[in-house]
Formats: sequence, C-alpha cells, structure tokens
Amino acid sequence: METIMEAVRLMEAQKTEEAIALLESYLPTANEEERYTIAELYLQWGYLHEAKAIFEELIQQFPAEGELKVTLADIYTELEDDEAAIELLNDIDEEDPAYLQTLIQLADLYQAQGLFEVAEQKLLMAKRYDPNEAIIDFALGELYFSTGDYLKAATYYENILPKMKEVANVSINDRLAEAYAEAGEFELALTYYQDENSENPDSLFKYGFTAYQAGRSDIARKAWERVVELDTYYHTVYYQLASLYEEEGLYEKAYDICQKGLQTDAFNKDLYLLAGKLAHQLGKVEASETHVREAVAMDPDYKEAVLFLIELLKNKDDFKGIVDLLIEIRNTGAEDPLYEWELARAYNELEAYNNALNHYNAAYNNLKDDSDFLKEYGYFLTEEGRIKEAIPVFTAYLEQQPTDDEINEFLFRLKQSDLEE
Repeated sequence: METIMEAVRLMEAQKTEEAIALLESYLPTANEEERYTIAELYLQWGYLHEAKAIFEELIQQFPAEGELKVTLADIYTELEDDEAAIELLNDIDEEDPAYLQTLIQLADLYQAQGLFEVAEQKLLMAKRYDPNEAIIDFALGELYFSTGDYLKAATYYENILPKMKEVANVSINDRLAEAYAEAGEFELALTYYQDENSENPDSLFKYGFTAYQAGRSDIARKAWERVVELDTYYHTVYYQLASLYEEEGLYEKAYDICQKGLQTDAFNKDLYLLAGKLAHQLGKVEASETHVREAVAMDPDYKEAVLFLIELLKNKDDFKGIVDLLIEIRNTGAEDPLYEWELARAYNELEAYNNALNHYNAAYNNLKDDSDFLKEYGYFLTEEGRIKEAIPVFTAYLEQQPTDDEINEFLFRLKQSDLEE
C-alpha cells in the first residue's frame, strides 16, 4: 500500500507519468484490495481504460459482487459502450445490495436510448423496492418531464420537497415551477418560484417568464431587471425585458435595454430588429435603419426584418434601395412571394413597368389567394392596358371579397369595355 500512497503523492505533485508508471509496475504483485484501490485511483484520475481492465479482472474473481459491476457499468457508459453496461447491470441479482442502484442506472441508460417505457418500468420497480428514496422520485420526475408528462412529473417532485430542497444540485422548487408552467398552470408555478427567493439568474429568468405567462408583468419586470443586475452577460433576458418595456409603452427604457443587450451579444438578430423597431418608434430614423440592416446582414432570410426594412425605405421613397435590397437578398438564395410583390411595387414606383409586370406575374402563382394582392395586381394590369388579363384577376378577387361593390362595378365596366373592343 505504501507504493500506492507514493503514486498518490507523485500525482499531487503533478508528476503524472511517474505516478502511472509506478502503479503499472506494482500492479502485477498487488493483492485484490490494492488492485481495487489502484482501479479507483485510475477512475478518479480519468484513466478509464486502465480502470476498466482492472475491474473486469476483479469481476472474474468475484462474479457475485454487484458493486463492482455497477462501477464497471459506469465506466462502460463513460466510454459510450451502453450495450455492455446494460448487459452487465442486467446480470445483477435482485438480492444484491447494489440492486436498487442497478435499476436506477438501467433506467438512465434506457432513457438515453429513447426507450422511455423500459426506463419507466425500471424506475417503478425501484420505487416498489424502496418507496421513500428521494433519488427514485427525482428520476421518475425527470423522466416524465422529458417526455412532456408534466403533471405526472410534478407529483414525483412533490414527494421530494418535504425531505429536501435539492437533488444532484437541482432545485426541486425550480423543477416544480417549470413542470407546472409547462402544463399551463402558471399561477401554481409562480408559487414555487416565490418560495425559493433565488438569486440564481437562471431561476430568476424562468420566474420572470412564468410570471409574464400568468399575467403578472410587474413580477416579470422585477425578476428580469434583477437578472441584468446579477449577470450582464445573460443574453436571453435583454430581448424579453425590452419587449416587456415596449408593451408597457416605455420605449426609451426598451431601446436602452436593447442597446445594453447588443453590447454583450452583438450577434442577436432578434435584438437588432427590436432595437430597430423601437428606434423607429422614437423617431430615430437613421438608427432604426442601421439596426434592422444589421439583422438582415446576419440572416438574409430573416423575413420579418426584411419586410420591416422595406417599410423604412418606403417611408423615405427609396424605391431603388428596395430593389437593391431584394436583389441582394435573392442572390443569397432567400426567396419569398412577398419579395416578388415588393419588387413589383418598387419597379412600378420607378416607372420600370415591364420589370414590375414580371414580378407581379411571378408573385401571382403564390399569392392568388391573397385578395389584397389580387386587387392591386388587377389595377396594375388595367393601368397597363391589359384588360383581358385584369378581368380574371378581379374575378378571382371577387370570389374572395364578393361584397366589394366598387370592384363589382369596376369589373362590369372593364367587361363592357372589352366587349366594345
């Protein structure tokens, strides 16, 4: 054993190679207890293959020792050999003291493979074996949570709470709050967050989100503001808090929090778009366009940002800017029938009527069920003297909007005009 202790001292002195070499040289003469100690040291230091070899030898000598099998199964799992781990665990007898741990490990392995029903069976067996073990309730809660059975998950989390507040560094209050929130029981979820009084940014963010879902914007605002105070790099909170300020009409505060968010997360396209919308609301025309262009530059297929930028360009009659923007976007491979429509409108404003016609025609295939498009397209065709083409377009429009008397009369006149020709 002195040799083993010397190896430990070498490892503590960061003489790794010497420590491992010493154990390897000693291993052939070590007794069973010493070999077990060496295997545990290998495991502790991350030498999984070396530990595995020793545990496999020990199991050959002591095939009835369930604890050895449980530990080896852990190593197999770490080495991503789940099948070997399952086979080994299934070999442990029900009478073995390690049987309960075996069932829990098997459930975890089956769950990782997506075999949720098998995992559930193993955990329910474990629950019958030891009804009061909190770790089993926790495992069942986690399993049901992962499969979306949130209320069932909550019943198992509830079993734990009188005994302990945390399992495996996971807050049971948090889990209950999340489970009830996912089940739509926002008011109930809120009570568990309130019980916790956490200063953990994750918990506070979820607390705020649950409060918002429950219609308690006041609580959500305070929770999210606290998150920003605690962790300025908690990126997700900025968009939520800015959106909440916007809903409350606090546009300056919303814009300010967007600016702070973008300082910590310069690649958040949603935050750029929101900042652009808020800047527009505040009359910051140039800033609005700059922010939205950033969002589009990050994702040319970001339709909401593209359409908002088009509206900004329309506001200053920059129809050439719209054409340039949409051509550039199409060159990236991003396509949408609304882009064709907007190109048609822009070319029409630029009096490039042939280009406008081409894009109206291209948009028609996908927008023939859009009554607004049909009405505009019909008028464009009429203005271009294409009466025969305009008539079926207006006819299709009236099938969707039969009470539009103005278009009914206009179509009647078009048909009369067409007959006279």
